[in-house]
Amino acid sequence: MTTETKKQGFVNDAFDLIAFAWTKKWLLLGTAGLAFVASAIVSLTITPKFKSQVILFPAASISVSKNLVETNVVTSDTKDILTFGEDEEAERLLQVLSSDQIRQHIIDKFHLMEHYKIDTASKYPYSQLMDKYSGNVHFRRTQFLSIEISVLDADPQMAADMANEISSYVDSVYYQIKKSRAQEAFSIVEREYAQSTQTLMEITDSLKTIRALGIHDYESQSEGLNKAYAEALSTGKTSLLNAIQKQLDVMAQYGGIYVELSDLQEWEIERNSLLKAKLAAAKVNLESTMSNVFIVDRATPAERKDSPKRSLIVLLTTLSTFALALLTLLLIIDNIKARS
Repeated sequence: MTTETKKQGFVNDAFDLIAFAWTKKWLLLGTAGLAFVASAIVSLTITPKFKSQVILFPAASISVSKNLVETNVVTSDTKDILTFGEDEEAERLLQVLSSDQIRQHIIDKFHLMEHYKIDTASKYPYSQLMDKYSGNVHFRRTQFLSIEISVLDADPQMAADMANEISSYVDSVYYQIKKSRAQEAFSIVEREYAQSTQTLMEITDSLKTIRALGIHDYESQSEGLNKAYAEALSTGKTSLLNAIQKQLDVMAQYGGIYVELSDLQEWEIERNSLLKAKLAAAKVNLESTMSNVFIVDRATPAERKDSPKRSLIVLLTTLSTFALALLTLLLIIDNIKARS
């Protein structure tokens, strides 16, 4: 079959279809009219919903202590407390927004079981509540890496309040998660610092005891006593020799311990100083209440409904009913012809 023949057949089929629809126009128009009236009535029974939105950006993941307190930390990271988060922070924020903790907080605060008029005596009331919540509360990441929180509700004020509460509470959830970890870190450093301080005090007390025996600087004292002993020996001063010998005996007995404790004290002082700095940094992280999100636009009650789109519902229902009626008639007539 040539292309021209195919085109001619297509045109003939199209005209035949139009001609057939014209012969059945009153039936088709009547069916479409009934669909128009029915869809209009049904659309009027649908409760209108209003949408409120919050736009926010996640803050960059940074350490408050390293960026604001610790002056001896040099890093190539250019992020600071004013930097917006990137892909990783946006995905993390979406995950927190979808958490059970936030969902349950909103359900409890706004009494959604009663607000959505869910019968608690029904078979699956909580599943119905979850379906309602997921159908009315949405989160999405925009092309600018911001997060959009949108809430639909029959009450425009309720929609705005829920959206704003979610944006506020997500910061609280971030704070609780970070505080729990910061508290653990602070406890570890605090324990180590207390232990180091106690050790340092014990070393200092031991050195005081040894210094009370006359040992203050082992190396210089040993050198001086040996020199004095040689001079006393050459001059035959027996009483002086005995006094020097006693001091040398003390040096021999406690000198090694003194040197060891002195080195240990020096090392422990340095460690204690580092732990003290870490403790201060951990305390800053623990007590920090810096927000983890930047809220750009807060939700306000909508003046116009977002759904349903009644004109669209009526139009689509009418057209689809007209097409279905036409197809049904074609199938019926084709079936009758096949049997005849």
